[in-house]
Amino acid sequence: MTISETTAIPSRREQNKVATRQAIADAALAVLRSRGVGNFTVEDIAEAAGVSRRTFFNYFPSLEAALASVTEGFLDHALEQFRLRPSDEPILDSARAALMALADPMTVSPMAELFSLTHDNRALVRSELEAWDHCTTQIIDAARHRLGPDVNELYLRALAGSIISCGKAAMSVWFEQRGPDLSPESLASLRQHLIDAIGLLGSGFTAPGPQSPASHDPASHATQPSADPQHSA
Repeated sequence: MTISETTAIPSRREQNKVATRQAIADAALAVLRSRGVGNFTVEDIAEAAGVSRRTFFNYFPSLEAALASVTEGFLDHALEQFRLRPSDEPILDSARAALMALADPMTVSPMAELFSLTHDNRALVRSELEAWDHCTTQIIDAARHRLGPDVNELYLRALAGSIISCGKAAMSVWFEQRGPDLSPESLASLRQHLIDAIGLLGSGFTAPGPQSPASHDPASHATQPSADPQHSA
């Protein structure tokens, strides 16, 4: 086992912290689902997660932050896949491939459900936007690591902001089309919207042609290569 492999293995304490954080996030979504926006407290989430109020605040500064972590979880998984891509691959190809690697449409289910339940609540929408901003910082860090410390800062920030804007657009279009539908077919559609949005960015936003019936089928896109014409630095 190499040194890098050894350091990649989290300690038992770190594993427990990750598990506790995830349990609180899962409980927050479950309580939101059962009680609705504005009808529960931090104490309710802590009780559902089986932790104390103090433990809750060790992990999250607010109820809204706990809910926003649901979105952060999906974005973090996508970034993990991005970091596994070849270092010489164009960045937008890597971003699209990272989303495609999350092949099970159910991986987007918690984020989709949170969006459906909170889209008309300003405080929770603001927290979700903060989760996307958190991912923006991580994308910048991942891209800088890939491209080196001398990469143009404007390029990095414009790239990260564009990727995040594409993700938000995909979520909005999906919800306008599907509403609160969380069926596997609907979630597959959301996943494909996310992939296609990155594809549009990679193509320089070349206007797509008229949609054919097949274009609505997520499976018809699953193995399509990115249209990114080597735009990355």
